[in-house]
Amino acid sequence: MQPSPAEIARTLAAGHLPAVAHIACRPGPLPVRHVTDAQGRVLLLAPSEGTLAAALRPQDGNDDTALVLDIRDVPPMAGSPSLGRVWVSGWASRLTGDDARAAALDYADTDACGDLLDIGGSQALHRMDVAEVRFERNENLVEIDPDDYAEATPDPLRAVEFDLIADLADHHVDEMSDYVKRQLGPAARPGDEPRVVRMDRYGFLVRMGKNRSARLAFPRPVTDRHDLAHLLHPILCRRCTTADAGAAGHPAA
Repeated sequence: MQPSPAEIARTLAAGHLPAVAHIACRPGPLPVRHVTDAQGRVLLLAPSEGTLAAALRPQDGNDDTALVLDIRDVPPMAGSPSLGRVWVSGWASRLTGDDARAAALDYADTDACGDLLDIGGSQALHRMDVAEVRFERNENLVEIDPDDYAEATPDPLRAVEFDLIADLADHHVDEMSDYVKRQLGPAARPGDEPRVVRMDRYGFLVRMGKNRSARLAFPRPVTDRHDLAHLLHPILCRRCTTADAGAAGHPAA
């Protein structure tokens, strides 16, 4: 099992990656600080008197401003494939009063930065209601239904993916290599040196050689880092007698 395009889009848009905004009738693109709330709506944090806040100021009597948020994946390691790129389009409006305070709490769930303490003063929060989502990967463009995007959830491992892969590379190379080779069986070739290059709630991608990779799936989606540690423990602990209680894999091109 692999993440759906809607899940990948929500993961890319969650707020852990840099983004730029293309704002209607304004020069740009403009770099932005953002997160998404539980419904997938984009929250934009910016200085109240800054360039972004000025660009988002409605004109011609409108209450909101059209924009497109452009987010590219940043792979966690050298040699890790990119998850792609997502464009989230919609209309943003500045939040005030109780709405701003509630949105600040939503923002803090992803990024508890100090600037949130001065919302309504030196800092402003805008919320963008999502109207269109497009996801591109390997030159394939997919239109994602906004309802599917809203119902999907960001991957719980994305924010710690680098740390997880680095730990495997630093401390568990032999255990992971042996495990992957056992799972792949005849598909593993002499001289293969499996290396984990991506990880998500459903499993991990292993680079086998220059042009070969394999995806190994967990028996169920993991919920967080601690859940992942529980699933990987039989693989990484040499003293465990319960072998191979983890993922089942298959080669991938």
